[in-house]
Amino acid sequence: MTAADFLLLDSGAVFSEQTVRNGQDDPATKVLDQYDLPSYDLLGAGHKFLVIDEFIDQELMLEQKDQVRAFLDQGNILFFSGHLFRPWIPGASLFVPKTIRNHHDYTVTVLDHPIFAGVKSEDITYNKGVAGFFSRGHHPVPEGAEVLLRLAGEEPITYIDRFSTKGTIVVHAGRNLLKYRHNNHSGGRIGAQFAQFLFEEHQALQTRGVQA
Repeated sequence: MTAADFLLLDSGAVFSEQTVRNGQDDPATKVLDQYDLPSYDLLGAGHKFLVIDEFIDQELMLEQKDQVRAFLDQGNILFFSGHLFRPWIPGASLFVPKTIRNHHDYTVTVLDHPIFAGVKSEDITYNKGVAGFFSRGHHPVPEGAEVLLRLAGEEPITYIDRFSTKGTIVVHAGRNLLKYRHNNHSGGRIGAQFAQFLFEEHQALQTRGVQA
């Protein structure tokens, strides 16, 4: 049986994003209770992507940081969305809340990257006319990381780190980007474009591994 491409750790929180695409019926996604991770064969299961949201037990993840590192060093991808307050992601720094003086401080600058192609700043800065839902701070980026989104003060909201491990790490200081699939505005493009990027990035990792 072919392994699911995505392994989503379920925090069990009421507001947790419990699906990557269409939930448990999606053959590309395996949802795993977070507390089953210590006994789970993460390295042998054949997953390509480890997806973790903001409600994860970060004390648990700190205990499992070596397993996460080993998964990445197999040439795989970690996507974390949320506020990091324990050092379990290789190369990552802890979340820094943004000092807000007015709603314009939440304005998102969209940089040139396929994940956010065609996405308008105003569509992700505001939710029903209110700013601040998309991101309220940042993680200082590791050396060499590629920044994809910034707040008004140039703080990096989203980055890609290809240097801290043999895999790829995507850190986003907000909600699960894979869930942005609605048709109300341009922000709904993000989920599908991000998923496409992940598959292309994983293939590139395998190619680099063969050439190394």
